[in-house]
Amino acid sequence: MITTTDAGRAAARTRRIATTACWLTVAPVAAWAVLRLAGLERGPLVQAVAFTPYIAAASLVPLVLALALRRRAAAVAAAVIALALVGVVAPRAVAAGQPEVGGPTLRLLTANLLVGGADPARLVELVRAHRVDVLAVQEFTPGIAAELDRLGLATLLPYRELNPEVGTTGSGVYARFPLSEGGFRRNPGFAFTQAYGTLAVPGAPPLRVESAHPAAPYAVEALPDWWTDLRGQPPATPRGRLSILAGDFNATLDHAPLRELIATGYVDAADAAGAGLAGTWGPYDGDLIPPVTIDHVLVDRRIAVRSVAVHPVPGSDHRAVLAELRLPAA
Repeated sequence: MITTTDAGRAAARTRRIATTACWLTVAPVAAWAVLRLAGLERGPLVQAVAFTPYIAAASLVPLVLALALRRRAAAVAAAVIALALVGVVAPRAVAAGQPEVGGPTLRLLTANLLVGGADPARLVELVRAHRVDVLAVQEFTPGIAAELDRLGLATLLPYRELNPEVGTTGSGVYARFPLSEGGFRRNPGFAFTQAYGTLAVPGAPPLRVESAHPAAPYAVEALPDWWTDLRGQPPATPRGRLSILAGDFNATLDHAPLRELIATGYVDAADAAGAGLAGTWGPYDGDLIPPVTIDHVLVDRRIAVRSVAVHPVPGSDHRAVLAELRLPAA
């Protein structure tokens, strides 16, 4: 025979289980929010932070569970956490206001060529079809350099600062307009090089363009190189010459060092155009990895961003990023 006391104890036990289940789902999301908002990524957490957009979406699960089980305290905590995570991610899908500028349009394409294994015909096709003015490439090898010219890139983009190397360290900048003050520098981490030059676009001030490629945080022992290379990227000069950094940053907008670089006076073009959640690396060569956004076009905040799109390039594990920009008038 079940007494009233027994029924009450069973109900109380059920409530405790429900409450515990709610808090067990809230706790890991809360920890992630603290990690992301405070910029505390260290060790293996550096890689994990790249997947923050997925955690932001998943943060709604504890909220729904707490509401369904009528656990008010857990629901309030889950709502605050979800608002915090969604609040840092969702704006990337919304276009931002742009500066009023009256200079020429510039179309820039950046692509990681995966040790020169990317399809050169596809790259030339993108340049031709989208009337690209500047092409920044990473993992740029002598073989693909020759093939690109054979396919007509030398005619489309005759000005260049190139440093093709065997392996992953090569870099290049191609342009429709004259380049000066060019060269390349070598990052201390993985020895990735970064080609650069100053572009003379008719009707616009001089514009420094650099093909960026900091070290990858592929393992814990590589993290010091990752931090050093990201912090060694040239800052924006909002009171000086216009500048653009474009390439494979091996970092997302959820990584603190990239946000610190942007804060010097850059704007992430995809973020500004409402395309900041478009994946650029992950499953594109068959790996079972959710897409993440590690390829960026960082532009001086005085430059207007008109649109950003990503394009597949067979043979590469990255998508190419195409940004259409409007420069200030000279």
